[in-house]
Amino acid sequence: MSFNVDEFYEMLKNGDVVVSYKGTITTEMINNTLESIESLMEGGEEGGKIRKKVYNVLVEGLQNLYHHADELPEDLKGKLEPKFGILVIARQNNGYKITTGNFINSSKIKFLKDKIDKINSLSEEELKDMYKFILNHQKLSAKGGGGLGLVDIARKTGNKLDYSFQNYNNDFYFYNLIITVT
Repeated sequence: MSFNVDEFYEMLKNGDVVVSYKGTITTEMINNTLESIESLMEGGEEGGKIRKKVYNVLVEGLQNLYHHADELPEDLKGKLEPKFGILVIARQNNGYKITTGNFINSSKIKFLKDKIDKINSLSEEELKDMYKFILNHQKLSAKGGGGLGLVDIARKTGNKLDYSFQNYNNDFYFYNLIITVT
């Protein structure tokens, strides 16, 4: 297996890292992270607009990790906690880079890739229309969402979503989402 989650996590921690986390994604972890980033940014030079964007995008990203992290590959059960994920928030130029990651079953990659590519292909107005359509026509999934999270992130940031899938084995990949907030 060529992918190593610890090496990948260490690689992500380059730069001006504000918050980094590797482990179980729980509601307590989410609340603590949101409180941390809020207080860290209050004392910073950022304007209220970028602070609000970072906070809102972080809420969506953490909810995605919490609700959509797949079970772990068999050989990692016991080594890593269930609902395992990573989060790295780093200052970058005049904004922030928020990186999330979790294992995903290979059967879900095409759907997720197609969804992100579709979102990335839309204009600001088309994203707004898609958001309204999903809000008015989609049923909530078993995991609680109606598919709004990624659309909302793209709308709030005004930037394309960057992503990758690192092959772990035949059944699992490590999904990495990079969100730029400016």
